[in-house]
Amino acid sequence: MDLQINGKLVQVDADPAMPLLWVLRDLLDMTGTKFGCGVAACGACTVRVDGQAVRSCVTPASTLAGKKIQTIEALGSPGKPHALQLAWIAEQVPQCGYCQSGMLMAAAALLEKTPKPTDADIDAAITNICRCGTYQRIRAAIRRAAAMPVVVAATAKR
Repeated sequence: MDLQINGKLVQVDADPAMPLLWVLRDLLDMTGTKFGCGVAACGACTVRVDGQAVRSCVTPASTLAGKKIQTIEALGSPGKPHALQLAWIAEQVPQCGYCQSGMLMAAAALLEKTPKPTDADIDAAITNICRCGTYQRIRAAIRRAAAMPVVVAATAKR
């Protein structure tokens, strides 16, 4: 099957029922997307599909033909980090860091849809679980990123 991942057309030989998470991790060696629960509850596996936050652990890869898939590997770059990545560092969000790639992808989807989110918007959109409990820092980082003028331009291009 052909998938558009991070702006590139990628051909994979996978069972049509294989979840996107395992296509990414096992077949394409893209390990930034994490396995957490396997039932779409925790959000560690969150990627963006056509701009929307999607739990890749329960999304069959075959349902994504013709859609734009973005993983954490394409959110920013070392030379040009995404506004969310800068805000994450400034607010010292990560502790163990395991959930962060999914958290960042969910936040990027939120900011693309709602560039100036309220706390209620953030709480409704970020349903990912952080075992370290850094939710207040996550909220602060999303607000910080939303205040950066580059966030709209950075997310709109993806």
